[in-house]
Amino acid sequence: MSGVNKVILVGHLGKDPEIRHLDGGVSVTSFPLATSETYTKDGRKIEQTEWHNIVMWRGLADVGAKYLKKGKLVYIEGKLRTRSFEDKEGIKRYSTEVVAENFTMLGKKEDSDEGSSNAPAQNVVKQEDKVGLSADDQDDLPF
Repeated sequence: MSGVNKVILVGHLGKDPEIRHLDGGVSVTSFPLATSETYTKDGRKIEQTEWHNIVMWRGLADVGAKYLKKGKLVYIEGKLRTRSFEDKEGIKRYSTEVVAENFTMLGKKEDSDEGSSNAPAQNVVKQEDKVGLSADDQDDLPF
């Protein structure tokens, strides 16, 4: 039996996505995502925020970099990936990231600069939807 590696997050972007283009034209976009939960302790309401490092690859990276902005509310599905690297002092470090497989922009349409409707904007983008699309096809997407 194999394991399950599934992450679902709803949070706000901590900053605008940064996109890089690797050898071979592969795109990778990354950004921090803040999730918050509230609980009561000793009669006081306490909010705890967690920060998650989000990574998007290829076509999903291109779409994410184009449409996601700092402060926007987004639903992300993906998987955890831990990688190791050596820092400047040669010490081995570890970083755990969420590799996004799809995302949905949440919030009101005016929050997404798409009009002034009060209906929620829910634009689902999946990694497999982006595979094989040319840059021209991606520019014609309605979101």
